[in-house]
Amino acid sequence: MKQATLLFANRKPPALLVAALTIIALLTACGTEESMESMKKKAQAGNAEAQFELGLMYATGIGAPEDDVEAVKWYRKAAEQGHAIAQNNLGVAYDEGQGVPENDIEAVKWYRKAAEQGFALAQYHLGEMYYYGEGVPENDIEAAKWYQRAAEQGDADAQYSLGVMYSEGQGVLENNFEAVKWYRKAAEQGHAGAQSSLGKMYFYGEGVPENNIEAYAWYLLAKARGNKMRVDKIVELLEKQLTAEQRAEGQARAVELDHKIPRD
Repeated sequence: MKQATLLFANRKPPALLVAALTIIALLTACGTEESMESMKKKAQAGNAEAQFELGLMYATGIGAPEDDVEAVKWYRKAAEQGHAIAQNNLGVAYDEGQGVPENDIEAVKWYRKAAEQGFALAQYHLGEMYYYGEGVPENDIEAAKWYQRAAEQGDADAQYSLGVMYSEGQGVLENNFEAVKWYRKAAEQGHAGAQSSLGKMYFYGEGVPENNIEAYAWYLLAKARGNKMRVDKIVELLEKQLTAEQRAEGQARAVELDHKIPRD
């Protein structure tokens, strides 16, 4: 089951997207060259936010030539001043070997610094490192702890991962009611893996009353979000078992659920 938590991870955290959009707005308002120079001056003067944003510019290629080495340089300067998102991004750089040699121990170091400041994405990343034993000894209890902290802040990947932990009894006591709770929170944010898992819980009646119509609805949502290979067979099975009226009810329910999912 160690593959479960990463299958549907979507690593485009809102905090980073907001920062990137801020940079785009700044560049549009002031002009690329002027904004870049202004950012550099602030960064060189020791402004941690400017250092982080300059690192993001180099990392994304927005307003600066894409350059992972330069991105790491500026992330590090901001991270050393305690900038949580920069610490997380520096952890990612070491985790992925972007701009620096891959080093899981360094990745854990920077993820932990950001996680201990309460940054949800870093808490999720730290949970992953413990779950897979990368840079730290494998420890499901620690993994579940950090997933929980991120999940409570609304991180959908962490909510899904925590659901897996409760479903499998990894790092926590097996509890299908808790598994359903966390799968649902992630599923309602549009997480395909959680939608599939929640469908499975309804299909087998684990943590919820068995309900094939509700299962069908969640499986349809997961399938629509690109999770076809994992749900096609179960969807086909359900469509054979359900009456035409029940299929229509499940499809309507899927539409109702989909309308409640926040859009990016």
